[in-house]
Amino acid sequence: MGVVCEDPAAAPLKALHGAEAVTRAVRGALSEARARLAVRSDRAPTVADLLETAGRRLADSRRETLFPVINATGVVIHTNLGRAPLAQEAKDAIGMAADFTNLEMDLDSGRRSSRHEHLDRLIAGVTGAEAGLAVNNCAGAVLLALAALGGGGPVIVSRGELVEIGGGFRVPDVVSQSGSRLVEVGTTNRTHLRDYERAITDHPDARILLRTHPSNFRITGFTSTPPLDSLAHLAHARGLILVEDLGGGALVDLSAHGVPGEPTVQDSLRAGADLVLFSGDKLLGGPQAGLAAGRKATVEALAAHPLARALRLDKLSVAALAATLRLYLPPSDPVRRVPVLRLLAQSTDELEARAESVRAALGDIPGLVTATVATEGYAGGGALPMLALPGRAVSLRSDLLSAEDLALRLRTGGIRVLGRIDHETLLLEMRTVETHQAPALVEAVRAALGAPEVPPPAHPPDTPSPG
Repeated sequence: MGVVCEDPAAAPLKALHGAEAVTRAVRGALSEARARLAVRSDRAPTVADLLETAGRRLADSRRETLFPVINATGVVIHTNLGRAPLAQEAKDAIGMAADFTNLEMDLDSGRRSSRHEHLDRLIAGVTGAEAGLAVNNCAGAVLLALAALGGGGPVIVSRGELVEIGGGFRVPDVVSQSGSRLVEVGTTNRTHLRDYERAITDHPDARILLRTHPSNFRITGFTSTPPLDSLAHLAHARGLILVEDLGGGALVDLSAHGVPGEPTVQDSLRAGADLVLFSGDKLLGGPQAGLAAGRKATVEALAAHPLARALRLDKLSVAALAATLRLYLPPSDPVRRVPVLRLLAQSTDELEARAESVRAALGDIPGLVTATVATEGYAGGGALPMLALPGRAVSLRSDLLSAEDLALRLRTGGIRVLGRIDHETLLLEMRTVETHQAPALVEAVRAALGAPEVPPPAHPPDTPSPG
């Protein structure tokens, strides 16, 4: 290996990447060559071959891997695309917080403070809770709550709520990792109040009743579960804490906009839950975070637990979450100002108009057949799994490229676009394409098909020329 690294041809790589990095890359190239020679007859690599392979490995290690994309899938809270798009106010707040900030400094007294103070009152204010806390994700919030409140004792959960969601997050595993013991009650489809009563009697050391949102699935048909207010009454009568993992984190009732069926955090608190846990980057529309809202003593127990430091938010997330929560305070209209809510609340007339505008801008490309079609989209991100949102998409069918090839070109072009394929046709869903993104979407399609860009008009439509 020393011969390879000391070869004069290695000098440019060393100058660009450093001698240690080149040595590691050459080791990797040698390992690949040995593995290849062990399974098939092949010529031994030359020094030039090894340096070429090492150079590729070094270049790959430096290339950018995170890119902005236009989401044309119709899934609003798309986990693979980073979930909630942030409001401009949250983006601006991240830019501000990238410099030195008073994250843990009281500027009036000059003394150290807590980063939680930037969020606690905001969480309480928008939810109506006595107190609030935020950690780095909702799974972390559940783990923290069970560890801080469970005392290592039994945690009572309905069998129908022992869910697994994306990334292998399982409720039984989180209960176990918190140091608590899981007590299952009821059956998969039906759990009654008497099942909880019996479990409390059988486990007098239990301290928590845990209710979990079914997230990305529903059991329908012959089902039953006690209402939350009945669980709250039982828990308080028997000296237990009622914790609800609500998941999606809706703070606004969207039923007036055609998106019914998602309980809000405020509903759960009014029903008597002592602590409600929910995500920041789903229906709330902020950065990744796990929020806790509830009774003051309960939230303070979470904040005082050692896990709270391990799960704390960084300054960029604190700033973005605070800016997002302020959009829920009167007189702000969150449905208009929070992108996730705005996308979910769009009417089919709005989607139709956007689709027609995009389709018209693509109409002159040879060999491309376009149409505006009715489709269905979803909230995504474990929220509203059974609710199909009526949508409109621009369908693309090219004489020159298959739908798969066109989709690949769009994913990897200068402007990256993700659509979806249905019956050999590429669909670009308009629910998740904002109006200001439509020109870039058109440009990306034209580039993928090798069509020249259409220059913007010299004067906007309906605007007379000067003079």
